[in-house]
Amino acid sequence: MTAALRFRDLTLGYDRHPAVHHLDGAVTRGDLLAVCGPNGAGKSTLLKGIAGAIQPIGGAIERTSCEPREIAYLPQAAEVDRSFPIDVFDMVSMGHWRRAGLFGGLGGAQRDKVFDAIGAVGLTGLEDRIIGTLSGGQTQRMLFARLLLQDAPVILLDEPFTALDAKTTADLLDIVARWHGEQRTVVAVLHDFDMVRRHFPSALLLARELVAWGPTHDALSAENLLRARRMVEAFDQTAEECERVA
Repeated sequence: MTAALRFRDLTLGYDRHPAVHHLDGAVTRGDLLAVCGPNGAGKSTLLKGIAGAIQPIGGAIERTSCEPREIAYLPQAAEVDRSFPIDVFDMVSMGHWRRAGLFGGLGGAQRDKVFDAIGAVGLTGLEDRIIGTLSGGQTQRMLFARLLLQDAPVILLDEPFTALDAKTTADLLDIVARWHGEQRTVVAVLHDFDMVRRHFPSALLLARELVAWGPTHDALSAENLLRARRMVEAFDQTAEECERVA
């Protein structure tokens, strides 16, 4: 199977303090992969590294199917600035930026695609709403619409269903399943193990180091989950800095 992403002795962190240590492995093109682990396990850090938002301290990430700018990345809800005075239509239309540029105008066909994406996530009629007036579920639907427009081969989702109602979660999971059916590579950080077992065929269990990676039933065994929790609890937050690798 062709790899979409490959990690070679990858170490990621902040200010040279590692959060993910010596990760090796490959994400198969078209995989639907859940990244799981306790709080502080390095899950969000891994997604930021894949997206190119942070650079490796050591090792490398090989993006064999696309460049970093072609990866669609949905950060955690807390990282989205909802105070910015922009309406739903313009926020969703930012999904076109890779083709039109940040300041490029939208043609008729592109505007139609924005309306289609808004309709696909159930927000028809809210195009002119300022994003700060949306509920949490509506905001996440809007951000998924923007992802639809990006039409990316690799999609990264950081806790995409946190604090959402059941209907919104089900609707957005349908979109994730659609991406999987289109052979896009989807990597999602998730905490709900029952959801992962129902909808994600592959799982990567992380505890700053790799604990398990493979079919979800095997990776998320009770033994592996206990080991991951113990590994994170034992991690020394005062460990010395790593030397930066050129």
